[in-house]
Amino acid sequence: MKATRIGYITITLIICCFPLFSQQNVSIHAEKQPAVEVFRQIAAQSGLTIYYNPVDVDSLIVTLECKNMQPAEAIQQALEGSHLQVFPFADKYVFVLKDKKLITSLPDNFFESSRKEEEKSNFAAVLNKQKEQKATSENKVYTIGDASTSGSGKIKLSGHMTDFRTGEPVVGAVVYIENPTIAATTDAFGFYTLLLPAGRHNLQIKGMGLKDTQRQVMLNSDGQLDIELEEQVYSLKEVTITSDRIANVRSNILGAERVNFKEIKNIPTVFGEKDVIRVVMMLPGVKAVGEASSGFNVRGGSTDQNLILFNDGTIYNPTHLFGLFSAFNADLVKDIELYKSSIPAKYGGRISSVLEINGREGNKKKFTGSASLGLLTSRITLEGPIGKKTSFIAGGRTTYSDWLLNLLPEKSGYKDGKAGFYDLNLIIDHKFSDKDNLYASGYYSHDHFYFDSNERYSYTNANGSLKWRHVFPNRMTGTFTGGYDHYDYLTKTEENPAEAYKLHFGIDQVFGKLDFTHYLSEKHTLDFGGGTTYFRLNPGENLPNHPESLVTPDKLQKEQAMETYFYLADRWEINDRLSVSAGLRYMMFNAMGPRTYSLYDPTLLPGEGTETESKTVNGFRAFKTYHAPEIRLSARYAFDSDFSVKAGFNTLQQNIHKLSNTTIMSPTDTWKLSDANIKPQKGMQVAAGLYKNFMGNSIETSIEAYYKTMKDYLDYRSGAQLTMNHHIETDVISTQGKAYGVELMVKKTQGKLNGWVSYSYSRTQLRQHDARISDPINDGNWYPADYDKPHEVKFAGNYKFTQRYSFSLNCDYSTGRPVTLPVSKFNYAGGEFVYYSGRNQYRIPDFFRMDIAFNIEPSHKLTLLTHSTFSIGVYNVTGRKNAYSVYYISEDGKLQGYKMAIFGAPIPYLSYNIKF
Repeated sequence: MKATRIGYITITLIICCFPLFSQQNVSIHAEKQPAVEVFRQIAAQSGLTIYYNPVDVDSLIVTLECKNMQPAEAIQQALEGSHLQVFPFADKYVFVLKDKKLITSLPDNFFESSRKEEEKSNFAAVLNKQKEQKATSENKVYTIGDASTSGSGKIKLSGHMTDFRTGEPVVGAVVYIENPTIAATTDAFGFYTLLLPAGRHNLQIKGMGLKDTQRQVMLNSDGQLDIELEEQVYSLKEVTITSDRIANVRSNILGAERVNFKEIKNIPTVFGEKDVIRVVMMLPGVKAVGEASSGFNVRGGSTDQNLILFNDGTIYNPTHLFGLFSAFNADLVKDIELYKSSIPAKYGGRISSVLEINGREGNKKKFTGSASLGLLTSRITLEGPIGKKTSFIAGGRTTYSDWLLNLLPEKSGYKDGKAGFYDLNLIIDHKFSDKDNLYASGYYSHDHFYFDSNERYSYTNANGSLKWRHVFPNRMTGTFTGGYDHYDYLTKTEENPAEAYKLHFGIDQVFGKLDFTHYLSEKHTLDFGGGTTYFRLNPGENLPNHPESLVTPDKLQKEQAMETYFYLADRWEINDRLSVSAGLRYMMFNAMGPRTYSLYDPTLLPGEGTETESKTVNGFRAFKTYHAPEIRLSARYAFDSDFSVKAGFNTLQQNIHKLSNTTIMSPTDTWKLSDANIKPQKGMQVAAGLYKNFMGNSIETSIEAYYKTMKDYLDYRSGAQLTMNHHIETDVISTQGKAYGVELMVKKTQGKLNGWVSYSYSRTQLRQHDARISDPINDGNWYPADYDKPHEVKFAGNYKFTQRYSFSLNCDYSTGRPVTLPVSKFNYAGGEFVYYSGRNQYRIPDFFRMDIAFNIEPSHKLTLLTHSTFSIGVYNVTGRKNAYSVYYISEDGKLQGYKMAIFGAPIPYLSYNIKF
């Protein structure tokens, strides 16, 4: 206490001993000018130094009319009506403070021991408030922990990185020290953890689109350092590249692609709608069977082999309006990450890829919003704080696309159709303390369409999740997540009462999971956890839709299952060059009753004549169990700071199957759980890659090769009935698959010109290798899958002329997909028959499309209440009629072939966005 008093006296004496300074009165005429500009004029006339916090006044507009006035009085008059107070000091300085008071004298009776406890507590509160300040300065040394308890071992430094302007968490930023190199990357919530030696360190912080910065720390014991980061504004003449290059070369993850919101909004898309799925399709190794197709294929996998997660919820149909738009409002998306190879052990349930889409947290500092008006869609987003510890972000989209269908020709059959969709999002986050955060997310979307007055279609996606993140004291963090997912579709007719029906399918799942990360040492980071999911399927019900309907009610048995998993993974930094990640995930799937099912002769394919017995399971108990370990292994060897080689091996299992006779995802697709007759799909992938950065890490390059196998993938027999089939196992056949390929990518993430170009060579083949099949496709030999497209070149680029004006260009080329064609016709027994080629022995014409867009960003004037953005572009600028499919019609005794194109002409668009 004595030392504290002496310090207080010293400060006061220094204050009181400042020499007097002869200040000049000021005369100012300012009409609605920024406060900073008015301060500058007053300082220039008076010779005073004015201190203020830029955050408090950067957007403040003031009006001041004064003549020969004291400077402090002039400033006070200009700030009248605001929360700012003016404190002149020593006739030389003026302090402008918000909700604070400048104390320039000692309190009465300061030296008396009977001083009021209130004064003590107030003084302590000031000290504590200083300790809670975020690390915002590069020059200050931040002391972490108590110096009296300083040790010599490793110390855990953790914290939260946020955007200085909005308070939103910063994802994917890299924080590290040099000599030795110890690094960490912020997670999906903006948190980081480092294990460092005790003592003083200089933390380097870099990230995509962020200003390079540093923080100086003195580590005495475990503690927390929260950091606010600023966006980088790049000079158009001299550009400094800052990105997560450390993660690009030094991480041991391969086959992963991360795209942030800024890259999403610069990709030209049809009708100008920012589209998450279209951006994914521009990445190497990702294919689609054609334009406006829903779903995508990753490294030879089918569309149902991709796990699509939005804020931890599973999305079964990721598109709107027949695949024209994705199901995600891009204004609420923070970033997306696609795992093609090194799938983390905490993910499973699909054998091809995981697409993780993370929603943004709301602005924690002020209320803002945005709106967009396009040719087909409109959307609105609102966000802001709720009190001091809570924020929200909400958004909605809708469409008015009927006019587009009305432009189609009569013979298309769609001219009189109607189609529409809407989706809603809400994300709320709350900070209880530095160790506890709660996140809530909700999503709902609905599509409806019809092409004639009789048959109508609709489908719905919905999910909700609640997530709690807790920081434990023993260098461990945990995330506890629970949620609910739903998907359904409905087809109905009502024009003819006698034939009116409604066909319905639905799937519901409830899930809960625990994910922990334990920082054992600077070389070992342990990830472990587990979870369970309850599935309930309505495989189909066909019911009359009118009192006079003659349709016989038909309902398939409900299906239920429980899927449980546990995982353990270790990230081991053996030395500065070699790093290994090894994980084991153990999955158990139980098909649950009540259920009645058939068993078949194992030497014959399931069918009406091969059934051996029928079994009935009563109650909610397991009647078939599948369980298996899943291996996750990857390693990295760094030859240099900008060059490394990586390799990985994965095994996965999938317990849910899509039933569809199309190569895309259709609204009328149904899903089937594994049971006593349908086995889970199994996948294995081995991959290796080289990663090299050039020109001072400004250009990232990579080449990856992979080989994968698939087992028990479902194909269908000739004439298969996929809807309302009580014994679907009699119409499906287990098929083997293999895929292999090479992917090359060059990426430039910053600067006037940024984007990427990639080339992929890949093959995907299937075969029916089952001795029970009497006449297998292609005589049991390998044949190309429907989505086998060997060559693919993609370019996505954006060029900034100025900070406001930019030009975007997309190019996409690929080999045409395979098809089966009629090659001849013959007469037999008085009838005419068509002879078809082998399965997928021919290909439709190659695909090529080029899109352009000119973007006008908002003004950078902070004083404007609204900021507008325009995007003008052309989709398919060359007007190429890319074949979506081919079909044949008999005309005058001859088979005449035709190709169908979705977008056979250039499509101009205009999109207007406003922020407020």
